[in-house]
Amino acid sequence: MKRFFDIVISSLCVFIFAPLLLVLSIFIRINLGAPIFFVQKRPGLNGKIFKMFKFRTMLDSVDKHGEPLPDAQRLTPFGSFLRKASLDELPGLFNVLKGDMSLVGPRPLLIEYLPLYSSQQARRHNVKPGITGWAQVNGRNAISWEEKFNLDVWYVENQSFWLDIKILFMTVGKVIKKSDISSASSVTMEKFTGDTNE
Repeated sequence: MKRFFDIVISSLCVFIFAPLLLVLSIFIRINLGAPIFFVQKRPGLNGKIFKMFKFRTMLDSVDKHGEPLPDAQRLTPFGSFLRKASLDELPGLFNVLKGDMSLVGPRPLLIEYLPLYSSQQARRHNVKPGITGWAQVNGRNAISWEEKFNLDVWYVENQSFWLDIKILFMTVGKVIKKSDISSASSVTMEKFTGDTNE
């Protein structure tokens, strides 16, 4: 039922938002250049690696050593708007259609985090990652990694169709309010180092 729901809703959203996807692609090309999409390998169900799609929100600026500049220096006002409105997540609908992701589930994080998880935290990979999730509607980037992982595992243990519906409605409210986009000390979220108390 969850997969059927994912296909129906994501297909409907792609159809409805097709003009918006086109307009955003043009504006991103003008403001940030190519490529339009941010594509990165992320771990999904059972840690299986897939390519996640998002709209690009940052410049590719690097320092003299060829390393990317801090996020705060690469994030443009236009990119910040895309993040605050969660419009950068729209290409994730294609990941849902492909079956790599679900509409609701723990957010797919970096591959480099995989060996850092405790056995409890690693349970977040027992379900497909989602465009939105229980942690996203209960703090998103404004909460600690420990809190985020606890919420992810709670979702794994309590997932249901009706919980997914609740999370989707809560997500709409979060998007409208544009809340919890950044952590207290970063424009996104500090990297996870595996040093939580779990």
